[in-house]
Amino acid sequence: MKKIVWTLLLSLAVAIPATQAQVTATTPATAAHDLEHIYNPAANAKADIAAAVKKAAAEKKHVLLQIGGNWCIWCKRLYKFVADDADLKAAADKNYVVYHLNYSKENKNLPILKELGYPQRFGFPVLVILDAQGNRLHTQNSGLLESADSYDKKKLMEFFKQWSPAALLPANYINE
Repeated sequence: MKKIVWTLLLSLAVAIPATQAQVTATTPATAAHDLEHIYNPAANAKADIAAAVKKAAAEKKHVLLQIGGNWCIWCKRLYKFVADDADLKAAADKNYVVYHLNYSKENKNLPILKELGYPQRFGFPVLVILDAQGNRLHTQNSGLLESADSYDKKKLMEFFKQWSPAALLPANYINE
Protein backbone atom coordinates (compact mmCIF):
# COMPACT_ATOMS: atom_id res chain seq x y z
CA MET A 1 0.00 0.00 0.00
CA LYS A 2 2.84 2.39 0.91
CA LYS A 3 4.46 1.69 -2.43
CA ILE A 4 1.25 2.61 -4.29
CA VAL A 5 0.86 5.87 -2.31
CA TRP A 6 4.48 6.88 -2.98
CA THR A 7 4.14 6.02 -6.65
CA LEU A 8 0.96 8.11 -6.84
CA LEU A 9 2.62 11.08 -5.06
CA LEU A 10 5.65 10.84 -7.31
CA SER A 11 3.41 10.79 -10.39
CA LEU A 12 1.61 13.91 -9.18
CA ALA A 13 4.91 15.66 -8.47
CA VAL A 14 5.92 15.11 -12.09
CA ALA A 15 2.49 15.78 -13.63
CA ILE A 16 1.71 19.11 -11.91
CA PRO A 17 4.82 20.99 -13.13
CA ALA A 18 4.24 19.62 -16.64
CA THR A 19 0.67 20.94 -16.58
CA GLN A 20 1.87 24.33 -15.35
CA ALA A 21 4.45 24.45 -18.14
CA GLN A 22 1.68 23.93 -20.69
CA VAL A 23 -0.40 26.73 -19.16
CA THR A 24 2.61 29.07 -19.31
CA ALA A 25 3.27 28.12 -22.90
CA THR A 26 -0.29 28.96 -23.94
CA THR A 27 -0.45 32.23 -21.97
CA PRO A 28 -0.34 35.34 -24.17
CA ALA A 29 3.12 36.84 -24.63
CA THR A 30 2.03 40.07 -22.94
CA ALA A 31 1.51 38.23 -19.65
CA ALA A 32 5.10 36.99 -19.56
CA HIS A 33 7.88 39.52 -19.03
CA ASP A 34 11.59 39.01 -19.50
CA LEU A 35 12.60 40.99 -16.44
CA GLU A 36 16.25 40.03 -16.78
CA HIS A 37 16.71 41.83 -20.12
CA ILE A 38 14.79 45.10 -19.88
CA TYR A 39 18.00 47.10 -20.23
CA ASN A 40 20.69 46.42 -22.82
CA PRO A 41 24.22 47.27 -21.62
CA ALA A 42 25.56 46.76 -25.17
CA ALA A 43 23.09 49.16 -26.79
CA ASN A 44 24.23 52.32 -28.53
CA ALA A 45 22.10 54.45 -26.23
CA LYS A 46 22.92 57.73 -27.99
CA ALA A 47 21.70 56.34 -31.33
CA ASP A 48 18.70 54.65 -29.71
CA ILE A 49 17.62 57.86 -27.99
CA ALA A 50 18.04 59.79 -31.25
CA ALA A 51 15.79 57.21 -32.96
CA ALA A 52 13.24 57.49 -30.12
CA VAL A 53 13.21 61.29 -30.48
CA LYS A 54 12.71 60.98 -34.24
CA LYS A 55 9.84 58.53 -33.71
CA ALA A 56 8.31 60.77 -31.03
CA ALA A 57 8.39 63.74 -33.43
CA ALA A 58 6.68 61.72 -36.14
CA GLU A 59 4.01 60.45 -33.71
CA LYS A 60 3.57 63.77 -31.82
CA LYS A 61 4.69 62.20 -28.56
CA HIS A 62 7.35 62.73 -25.93
CA VAL A 63 10.17 60.36 -25.06
CA LEU A 64 10.08 58.65 -21.68
CA LEU A 65 13.50 57.43 -20.58
CA GLN A 66 13.40 54.88 -17.79
CA ILE A 67 16.95 54.79 -16.52
CA GLY A 68 18.09 51.79 -14.52
CA GLY A 69 19.46 48.31 -14.90
CA ASN A 70 18.59 44.65 -14.93
CA TRP A 71 20.18 44.45 -11.45
CA CYS A 72 17.56 46.86 -10.01
CA ILE A 73 14.48 45.31 -8.37
CA TRP A 74 12.57 48.62 -8.42
CA CYS A 75 13.34 49.02 -12.15
CA LYS A 76 11.82 45.60 -12.77
CA ARG A 77 8.82 46.41 -10.59
CA LEU A 78 8.11 49.64 -12.46
CA TYR A 79 8.41 47.95 -15.84
CA LYS A 80 6.08 45.12 -14.80
CA PHE A 81 3.64 47.42 -12.98
CA VAL A 82 3.07 49.54 -16.09
CA ALA A 83 3.12 46.60 -18.53
CA ASP A 84 0.56 44.65 -16.48
CA ASP A 85 -1.91 47.53 -16.06
CA ALA A 86 -3.96 48.18 -19.20
CA ASP A 87 -4.73 51.81 -18.26
CA LEU A 88 -1.14 52.72 -17.46
CA LYS A 89 0.17 50.91 -20.53
CA ALA A 90 -2.35 52.72 -22.75
CA ALA A 91 -1.45 56.12 -21.26
CA ALA A 92 2.25 55.48 -21.74
CA ASP A 93 1.80 54.17 -25.29
CA LYS A 94 -0.48 57.05 -26.26
CA ASN A 95 1.87 59.80 -25.11
CA TYR A 96 5.41 58.45 -25.07
CA VAL A 97 8.06 56.57 -26.93
CA VAL A 98 9.60 54.60 -24.08
CA TYR A 99 13.30 53.78 -23.95
CA HIS A 100 15.06 51.87 -21.17
CA LEU A 101 18.47 53.48 -20.73
CA ASN A 102 20.98 51.14 -19.12
CA TYR A 103 23.00 52.00 -16.04
CA SER A 104 25.11 49.08 -14.86
CA LYS A 105 28.69 48.12 -14.11
CA GLU A 106 28.99 47.03 -17.77
CA ASN A 107 27.88 50.41 -19.11
CA LYS A 108 26.91 53.40 -17.00
CA ASN A 109 26.23 55.67 -20.00
CA LEU A 110 27.78 58.55 -18.05
CA PRO A 111 28.16 60.96 -21.02
CA ILE A 112 24.43 60.69 -21.72
CA LEU A 113 23.54 61.07 -18.05
CA LYS A 114 25.71 64.19 -17.93
CA GLU A 115 23.74 65.63 -20.88
CA LEU A 116 20.51 64.81 -19.03
CA GLY A 117 21.57 66.72 -15.89
CA TYR A 118 22.77 63.77 -13.81
CA PRO A 119 19.39 62.10 -13.17
CA GLN A 120 21.10 59.24 -11.33
CA ARG A 121 21.22 61.53 -8.30
CA PHE A 122 17.64 60.38 -7.60
CA GLY A 123 18.52 56.68 -7.57
CA PHE A 124 17.01 54.04 -9.84
CA PRO A 125 14.83 53.84 -11.69
CA VAL A 126 14.70 57.48 -12.60
CA LEU A 127 12.40 58.82 -15.30
CA VAL A 128 13.35 61.56 -17.75
CA ILE A 129 10.91 63.17 -20.17
CA LEU A 130 12.24 64.56 -23.44
CA ASP A 131 10.18 66.53 -25.92
CA ALA A 132 10.02 65.60 -29.60
CA GLN A 133 13.16 67.67 -30.24
CA GLY A 134 15.16 65.84 -27.59
CA ASN A 135 15.06 68.62 -24.98
CA ARG A 136 14.83 67.49 -21.37
CA LEU A 137 11.52 68.61 -19.89
CA HIS A 138 11.50 66.83 -16.55
CA THR A 139 13.38 64.41 -14.32
CA GLN A 140 11.25 62.33 -11.97
CA ASN A 141 12.41 60.60 -8.80
CA SER A 142 10.42 57.36 -9.09
CA GLY A 143 10.47 56.94 -5.32
CA LEU A 144 7.74 59.58 -5.22
CA LEU A 145 5.56 57.28 -7.33
CA GLU A 146 5.85 54.31 -4.98
CA SER A 147 3.38 52.87 -2.53
CA ALA A 148 4.63 50.34 0.02
CA ASP A 149 6.59 47.69 -1.93
CA SER A 150 5.16 48.61 -5.33
CA TYR A 151 4.04 51.63 -7.33
CA ASP A 152 0.92 53.74 -7.02
CA LYS A 153 -1.33 53.61 -10.08
CA LYS A 154 -2.91 56.99 -9.40
CA LYS A 155 0.48 58.70 -9.02
CA LEU A 156 1.84 57.10 -12.18
CA MET A 157 -1.28 57.99 -14.18
CA GLU A 158 -1.01 61.59 -12.99
CA PHE A 159 2.68 61.66 -13.93
CA PHE A 160 1.90 60.35 -17.43
CA LYS A 161 -0.88 62.90 -17.80
CA GLN A 162 1.02 65.93 -16.47
CA TRP A 163 4.02 65.39 -18.76
CA SER A 164 2.11 64.35 -21.87
CA PRO A 165 2.39 66.49 -25.00
CA ALA A 166 -1.21 67.69 -24.56
CA ALA A 167 -0.50 68.93 -21.03
CA LEU A 168 2.18 71.25 -22.39
CA LEU A 169 0.19 72.79 -25.24
CA PRO A 170 0.00 76.58 -24.70
CA ALA A 171 -3.53 76.64 -26.16
CA ASN A 172 -4.76 74.78 -23.08
CA TYR A 173 -3.79 77.71 -20.87
CA ILE A 174 -4.65 80.84 -22.88
CA ASN A 175 -7.98 81.56 -21.20
CA GLU A 176 -6.97 80.92 -17.61
